[in-house]
Amino acid sequence: MKNNNIFRRKGIPVSVSLSNTVDQESSYSENQVNKRRIFTIALLAFVVALCISFLAKFLVHLISLITNISFYGNVSVQNVSPAGNHLGLLVIIIPAIGGLVVGLMALYGSKQIRGHGIPEAMEQILTNKSKIKPAITYLKPVSSAISIGTGGPFGAEGPIIATGGALGSTLGQMLRITDNERKILLAAGATAGMAAIFGSPVAAIFLAIELLLFEFSPRSFIPVAVACITGAAGHHFLFGSEVVFPIETTIEFPSNMALFIYSLMGIVIGIFSVLATKIVYLIEDGFEKLPIHWAWWPAIGGLGVGVVGYFAPSTLGVGYDNIIAVLSGNLTLKVLLSLCVLKFISWAIALGSGTSGGTLAPLMTIGGALGALIGIGVIEWFPNGGIVLPLAALVGMSAMFAGASRAFLTSIVFALETTGQSNALLPLLAACTTAYFVSYFIMENTIMTEKMARRGVAAPLSYVPDILEKLRVGEVLDDNGIVIGEENTVQEVRDWLGEEEDYQSDYFIVSNDKGEYKGILSSLKLLKKNLNPENKIGTLSAGSSVHVKNTDTLRRAVELMAKESIDVIPVISNKSREIIGVLSYRDIMGTYKYSLDEHLRRRPNVSLKRRGLKIVVRGKKLSAYLRSNRK
Repeated sequence: MKNNNIFRRKGIPVSVSLSNTVDQESSYSENQVNKRRIFTIALLAFVVALCISFLAKFLVHLISLITNISFYGNVSVQNVSPAGNHLGLLVIIIPAIGGLVVGLMALYGSKQIRGHGIPEAMEQILTNKSKIKPAITYLKPVSSAISIGTGGPFGAEGPIIATGGALGSTLGQMLRITDNERKILLAAGATAGMAAIFGSPVAAIFLAIELLLFEFSPRSFIPVAVACITGAAGHHFLFGSEVVFPIETTIEFPSNMALFIYSLMGIVIGIFSVLATKIVYLIEDGFEKLPIHWAWWPAIGGLGVGVVGYFAPSTLGVGYDNIIAVLSGNLTLKVLLSLCVLKFISWAIALGSGTSGGTLAPLMTIGGALGALIGIGVIEWFPNGGIVLPLAALVGMSAMFAGASRAFLTSIVFALETTGQSNALLPLLAACTTAYFVSYFIMENTIMTEKMARRGVAAPLSYVPDILEKLRVGEVLDDNGIVIGEENTVQEVRDWLGEEEDYQSDYFIVSNDKGEYKGILSSLKLLKKNLNPENKIGTLSAGSSVHVKNTDTLRRAVELMAKESIDVIPVISNKSREIIGVLSYRDIMGTYKYSLDEHLRRRPNVSLKRRGLKIVVRGKKLSAYLRSNRK
């Protein structure tokens, strides 16, 4: 029984009986609510950033206090370097003591304080709905200050990023907000901390996009930008308005030959960044095999730091002064080798032991020294190449971080913001591109994602537009849906469905004899045993206001279907309530296969003929593609 007056065969999902005006007012209202939420989260991000700015100052003072006490016996917050100590062999013990304290804090406080901050924040975002223990807000800065203040070869940026993330997450857990909004607050707090330490708000925004948010949209970008600007303002207020890593001479715009050489430098440094990452995790694997509890590992790592620090005191502590010295271009070959090799050994041992500290400053120091060493060699063998040592060091710093973390834009913009050398843009772009290229093709994971990968957590590899946002309903709408007339009886519909071979839906659209949408009926309700077979379908169907139009995106259709827990949705005319199609979840799933094929199918679209170019059209409408794949 297939009477078209009874059973309409149009590809139509669940439709709505509201007017166009009501639908437009509903969309407008929803849009206004979203904008209000963005404003609210941005305001919360501002508060978090304001707090984290003062926490950054507190962390720097705490590191200085512990450094003064540990190496000089002074109770002072004056900024000093451990390199000037006169402790002799006793210097070996101090980092071990700091490591022991950090291990005990991790054991009895929280294991999450171990590591360098960013990977831990990434993992909480991806696996734990951005929920970080509130205790990390004070445990991380204190443990990091102890680790760095006793000579740990780390920077303050990792700890403050972790602290800011914990503060944002904690506030998000206290308030009634969504998981995604909590993620935004976490990222805002983390990057505000980076901006507060370095005065680099744009680089901090890029860090959020490349390593934390895994999205780029107004709802995330606006709050994070507000937080980073606030953090940078806090830096100017609390630390001063000068750039963090000043270069005394202005870097001149490089020649084309120099750009080519800097590109080659990026390849070399990219290889070293891969080796550095692999060695760090090789050392970590070695600690995993030790027959002692992990709480003792930071103390053992501290001994290694102390031994290296005895022979090369400049490897101890934060080392921001080392970065400034490297960028000056005046260091000797011996000092550069010490900072490149011994600083790396000290940092790799400490980080592999699981103590608390950052990676950005050590990578910058190592990469800067390596860049300066390569620059010296190039100048020696090719004096007319146009290479200058300060720029070679700056390129090395940026390329090392780009290769190790693959935070490409962050690496470039950070170097520009912290030095104020705008002429370095093209060399930085060239070197970071080649370093990124080498890292991507040689190394599967980065220094930020390797630890997560070992735990079975995969970080997103790309940020591409959602195909559901790109496609409209009309592009996938098919002419093969099922719509049931409201005047039919239950028995008539049951008999008809028994003859259908392609019946796969759990819901049916119900219309009147004019083709207007009247409601939706579930197959479970239709097939109930105690249901009177003479009942009219119109008495069973539940009225619904859920529908889409040809011009709506597939994302809107999916959101409505998920909200109503239905697998079909009606498409109605823009000018009336007439059903013009049924959209099913199978149609939507088919779009993903279509998108996948766009990346995998290789075929020319332009054919070269004897008399010039001829355009060869090989595409077809998506709805036709979906139909062909159903057969």
